[in-house]
Amino acid sequence: MALEQPRIRLNDGNDIPQLGFGVWRLPERDAPAIVGEALRVGYRHIDTAQGYDNEAGVGEAVKRAEVPRAEIFVTSKLRTRDQGYDNARRSFEASLERLGLEVMDLFLIHWPVPAQDKYAETWKAFVDLQKEGPVRSIGVSNFLPEHLERIIGETGVTPAVNQIELHPYYQQRDVRDYHAQKGIAIESYSPLGSGAVIGDETIAEIGRKHGKSAGQTIIRWHLQQGLIVLPKTATQSRVGENFEVFDFELDADDMARIDALDRPDGKTLTPPERMNNVF
Repeated sequence: MALEQPRIRLNDGNDIPQLGFGVWRLPERDAPAIVGEALRVGYRHIDTAQGYDNEAGVGEAVKRAEVPRAEIFVTSKLRTRDQGYDNARRSFEASLERLGLEVMDLFLIHWPVPAQDKYAETWKAFVDLQKEGPVRSIGVSNFLPEHLERIIGETGVTPAVNQIELHPYYQQRDVRDYHAQKGIAIESYSPLGSGAVIGDETIAEIGRKHGKSAGQTIIRWHLQQGLIVLPKTATQSRVGENFEVFDFELDADDMARIDALDRPDGKTLTPPERMNNVF
């Protein structure tokens, strides 16, 4: 089943499975079982973060899996309190140890935290880590175009990905055009709008047409636009359901109807320019 998944070629030449499994708010104690089930049903891309406090549990699932490590793509993200060149390097090594990995597939700066003004020197540490080999791809999360312009300008290195909030109620069309011009792949987090989009009648109607749930319909919408999508669930029975999205296709009318759901007040999380929490 895993072989059916599409992959996205990143600007550094590496490939990433387009459908990932997110583990935000998944308790450490539950991670081995839930992530293990995700790997069992076919996921090959696991997205965690230092701030999720479950890296060790994710690492245990990867270790136990009846799947070769080479087939599993693991992402983590740097805590905001560990920004800065030296701090970032030390923090990355601690993540590798918790995950039990020799090499990480993708490491991201979780938020720019503009009030700290350390994201540019942090990116320089990431660039050096990639050159040295313990991480294959490097990227960012929640970065706005001005943050991207600065780190690219200071290092000459463009992030492979930017992980941002994106869902039918918050589609970020202008930002997506910018990323396409820069060759930066977009990863959609909160792809179901933190649950807000699940009850939308338009999506429910499209789902019924295809014999699919609202969640499956939304995930498919992301996939057909070339977005990397990261649904999450702590419910074991739903892990497999979110993966069953490769056996149908939304038609042009379906896509247009979902595209029309975009709204100016659709964002659910703090805007990056105002998110200065240190965690």
